[in-house]
Amino acid sequence: MIKKFMALLVLAGLGVVFAGLLLGFSPDAQLNTTARYYADHTVADTGAANIVTAIIVTYRGLDTLGEVTVLFLTAAIVALILRRARRPGEAPPGNPLPSGELLQTGSRLLAPLIVLLGAYVFVNGHLTPGGGFQGGAIVASAVLLMLLSNPLRRFSHRLIGAVESISGLVYVTLGVLGLVFAGGFLDNRILPLGAFGTLFSAGAIPVIYTVIGLKVGAEFSSMMVSLSETEDR
Repeated sequence: MIKKFMALLVLAGLGVVFAGLLLGFSPDAQLNTTARYYADHTVADTGAANIVTAIIVTYRGLDTLGEVTVLFLTAAIVALILRRARRPGEAPPGNPLPSGELLQTGSRLLAPLIVLLGAYVFVNGHLTPGGGFQGGAIVASAVLLMLLSNPLRRFSHRLIGAVESISGLVYVTLGVLGLVFAGGFLDNRILPLGAFGTLFSAGAIPVIYTVIGLKVGAEFSSMMVSLSETEDR
């Protein structure tokens, strides 16, 4: 009874706080200085039709590097913990029940299409909503689908690690090239900006988002594969 009363009290307190925030909210009549600069200069500076993409990849390039690093550390920690949890030479106590033929056939059909959609999302991130993180998550969902349809399926950790490492190296290299040949870290003007609104535009942004998408997809896939192998044991 006391626990329920305390929970209700906490919920009531949170309700009062959020109600005060909602009632006291007043939208800004105009953009602040930073937002105004982005709105007025992003297209001229980067050539990207998607302003959010340009801000994340170029203006906030170091912050994006930090986010990718956090995700990499998370995947590495998960793999390390699960590897330590396994006993050397331990065999699974029993094989999982096989999935139906319809599910396996459907997953084989849908997985390539999902990967293609993920690639489309991160390659066109400078033109449409989306980008490297979203596209990478979509690519990893194809791996999840294949694991669900066939729990005994095995993926090469070496291949996933190679994709992740090479993508990270290319990402950092592009950032350094921006420092050397352009105006700052991950400056997309190391490549021609191209014609506005076309696929080959916005300088190096499509390349940057491609390597981000591959790296994020590999990191998510690595975690899911490690978890799947642990469940089998």
